[in-house]
Amino acid sequence: MQEILIESSQAGQRMDKLLLKYLNKAGSGFIYKMLRKKNILLNDKKASGSEMLVAGDQIKLYLSDETINKFREDCDPVVLSKLKIPPIVYEDQNILLFDKPKNLLTQKTKEQDISLNEYLIQYLQETNASFFEEYRFFHPSVCNRLDRNTSGIVLCAKTLLGAQTLSELLKSRNLHKYYLCIVEGVVNDCASIDGYLKKDEKTNKVSVLKSSQVSSKEASAYSYIKTSYRPVKVYDNQFTLLEVLLITGKSHQIRAHLSSIGHPIIGDYKYGKKNVNQTYMELYGVKSQLLHAYRVVFPKLAGELSDLSFKEFKTEIPKEFKKIMEEELS
Repeated sequence: MQEILIESSQAGQRMDKLLLKYLNKAGSGFIYKMLRKKNILLNDKKASGSEMLVAGDQIKLYLSDETINKFREDCDPVVLSKLKIPPIVYEDQNILLFDKPKNLLTQKTKEQDISLNEYLIQYLQETNASFFEEYRFFHPSVCNRLDRNTSGIVLCAKTLLGAQTLSELLKSRNLHKYYLCIVEGVVNDCASIDGYLKKDEKTNKVSVLKSSQVSSKEASAYSYIKTSYRPVKVYDNQFTLLEVLLITGKSHQIRAHLSSIGHPIIGDYKYGKKNVNQTYMELYGVKSQLLHAYRVVFPKLAGELSDLSFKEFKTEIPKEFKKIMEEELS
């Protein structure tokens, strides 16, 4: 028999979800069978598995150690010791903000990939001696994605509470995410633009239509998008540094949306102009889109994460941006 005492970091999730993480090689059928047979109890009472756990709850597993070991698989250490952990913008008990460099995936697309998620796990292993004990029931993870060649702030959850809070903030759009980008042409005015986006899975490219081009019947086949921007500085009547507020968060939204209004991001070979990109590659070595997630602003929060209320976190402007801006001013 084994006992699991629920701590605050594990509270707020369904009992069956926690059991599936603990007995991670067992299927849900086995879990529910053990609950029905009262081989797994919650606070010494029969449970269905749908109960929401609170700190102090006690789960008892009347199973042999052999059975438990058969259905448990501890996560293996992540070894990336030769690779440098990306800069950390902010960290507390529940969340962590990385400044992701270019040419790094946020999450794996193939088993052999090394992504920011692996860096997160490695960092937590290196800084927490009780990592494997504390994370039996929760897998730390990134909570939002950036394209491989988009740099900047990525939100990560270290605890279940952190994951739930960040997920809700992203879903409700109450967390404001700002980007810097260098676009082709002159942009003089602030604006909010909306439209509809559709992704071609074969080409991994999206198309954008204006709201006026999509009927109410057609809208369900598209994703609604909204983007706000303001010009920070116009350089030599050739390009503009923009600050972009991502209101909805769809794949390739900023890149495709700005391209659709005639201001593609410089270096964007998927949505930009080949001849312009070629010029900037020859002059400045630009090989990918000049897009950087540089600032996040939290709304008012309650409870354990209330210290984050109205906090703003920023990263430095990338050297690639500075090089172009400084040389164009000289």
